[in-house]
Parts: sequence; C-alpha cells; structure tokens
Amino acid sequence: MSGDYEDKPQPLIEHLIELRRRLMWAVGAFFVAFLVCFYFAKGLFNILVLPFKWAVSWAGISHRNVELIYTAPQEFFFTQIKVAMFGALVIAFPVIAQQIYKFVAPGLYKNERAAFLPFLIASPILFLIGAALVYFFFTPMVMWFFLAMEQGGGDGQVSIQLLPKVSEYLGLIMSLIFAFGLVFQLPVVSSLLVRAGFITAQTLVDKRKYAIVIAFVAAAVLTPPDPISQIGLALPTILLYEIAIYTARLIERQRAGATEESDSEDEDVAQVPPSQEADNKA
Repeated sequence: MSGDYEDKPQPLIEHLIELRRRLMWAVGAFFVAFLVCFYFAKGLFNILVLPFKWAVSWAGISHRNVELIYTAPQEFFFTQIKVAMFGALVIAFPVIAQQIYKFVAPGLYKNERAAFLPFLIASPILFLIGAALVYFFFTPMVMWFFLAMEQGGGDGQVSIQLLPKVSEYLGLIMSLIFAFGLVFQLPVVSSLLVRAGFITAQTLVDKRKYAIVIAFVAAAVLTPPDPISQIGLALPTILLYEIAIYTARLIERQRAGATEESDSEDEDVAQVPPSQEADNKA
C-alpha cells in the first residue's frame, strides 16, 4: 500500500504491514513528545496552575501565596508523568491523525477523501477551542467557587484554607479539558453520521429534548459537583447540538442540490434526438 492512496485491492498481510508502520510512526511521535514534555514537566504544570492563580486574584486574596501539596513521596513524580503524557498527546496528535488518515485513505473514493479531510482538520481545532474555554474561563471560575468557601479564622473561627493536592488539581483540570474537548466534537460526529446516512437533521430535531436532558446528566457526571462547571458544560453542549442540526441541514441541502443537478443532466441527455446525437459525434 503506497503513499499515493491507490485503490487496488491489497492482501491482508500488506494491510497488517501498513498498520504496523502507521502505529510505529504514531507511537514514535508520542514517545518523542513525551520525553520533551517530561523534561519540561514542572514548567508545564506551572502553566496549568495559572488558572488557580487567577482565581485567587478574583477571590480578593492575592496577598496569599498559591500553594499545592503532595502527601505521598511518589505523588508529584507520577503527576509529572501525567502532565508529560497529556502534553505529548496534544503535541503528537497532528502526526497521529495524519497516520490514521494515511491508513484509511486508500479505502476511500476521491470524493470521500475530500469530504473526510475537512473533518480531520476541524476536529483538533474544535478540541483546542474547548480546551481554551476551560483554561481561560471555567477552571478559574470553578477554583474561585471553591476558594469562596475558605474561612479566615477570625472571631473564634478556625482558619480553613484550600491547599489542593497536585494530583487532584491536575485531575480536575484534565477532566474538564477532556470533557469540553469531547463535547466540542459534537458537530463533527453528527456531520459524519449525516453524510454516512445514519441520521438526518429531522432526527436530531426530534431528539432535541432528550439531548438537553443528556447534556445536563453528562455535565453532572463529567464535572465537579458545583453548579458553575455543570451549567458551564451543559449550555455549550446544547448550543453545539443546535449547530449540529444546522450543519446537518446544510449537508442535506447540498446533497439534494447535487442530486437534482445530476437528474437534470440525465434528462438533458435523454432528450437529445438520436440524429442530433449522431451529428454531435460526427
């Protein structure tokens, strides 16, 4: 199977060899990115802590130092490994996506490749938009909500301060990023299903009320137990569902237009008299 995406049949062994080659490139890119990210793991973790610092400023306690703790000797080490894996996945994703496309493309027609490629480009862009929304807005809002529960310790009260563990903070921000990133794939997934003929725009409209309920349930499961993050995930999900409906209608409209154009061309050919067709050939 060559890089020219030939459509001729290939033996099973060649498919397996090609799959191994693509996996080696994908795993190699991830491994190299992991080594680089692990070397800069502490710096990357400090970047992820910036939303916590913004929340401290919003809470009006900027005089207090931002502190995170770890309670097990190996905890911060494994946290750095998770940070490196997270960064490596983001950095290596273009290479991984390219290898997936190169493996799948030979089995697609040219028009299917042209239709598949925009979705392959849109998917990481939408994921990054969701991740940016989490990093710059929702994580500071969530941390501000939890910081508001602190107790100063005056007038006979016990001083209670938020000191997150490094692993728990990383788990929180990673879960939010993945949750929002996956939700932002909704237009891409729905558009592919419409193109494949599995669903229609009318199906999405009919299931809207169920989608709204599922959006709030998923937000309650995927986010921390606070109303800010739950509503913050549910509302974009509903908005993206509406965008998915609009995109599905556009795809169906384009498909209908192409069908009408093809039918009109067939009618024009059928209406040409045999004598005129012979003259045209001559």
